[in-house]
Amino acid sequence: MKKKYLVIIYSIAIFIFFVLYLSLGKNKIYSTQDNIGKKIPEVQLNYFDKDGHFDTKEISNSKFTLLNFWASWCGPCRKEHKYLMELSVSSNLIIIGINFKDEKKNAMKFLSEMGNPFSVLTTDFDGKKSINFGIYGIPETILINEDLKIIKKYVGPIDDKDVRQIKKIINK
Repeated sequence: MKKKYLVIIYSIAIFIFFVLYLSLGKNKIYSTQDNIGKKIPEVQLNYFDKDGHFDTKEISNSKFTLLNFWASWCGPCRKEHKYLMELSVSSNLIIIGINFKDEKKNAMKFLSEMGNPFSVLTTDFDGKKSINFGIYGIPETILINEDLKIIKKYVGPIDDKDVRQIKKIINK
């Protein structure tokens, strides 16, 4: 009887060791860079500042579109906002803002204080729709072309270098 328990205990220990050993070889870094060159998903987002829905398949009026995921409570979003304002004057770029897990009054105050660079303003109040875009933190920005294919993804706040890169791409 004692031998039977030892066999069971050793079997469980070997199984646990085997599972842990296999998990060591897996890449733990989550990356969405594989999405570059693929079409953005068709997602329906609520408009932020009016009734109704905005569907991503409606994006096609411009040569380039920038999807920016932001929130008023996000410090890095505040840091990048001046760069979005700079890009908003580009004639062949539309910027769509997706307000992420935010209170409407706080977001409106943020935009009234810092300016509104967004041609279209939508919201993802619970953060569930942003997952379709591979968003796992904010700010994140996705540059897409007129075929709705992802050209570049920026994780974290965009900066002066990113703005130069975006301008170079959209002004070709």
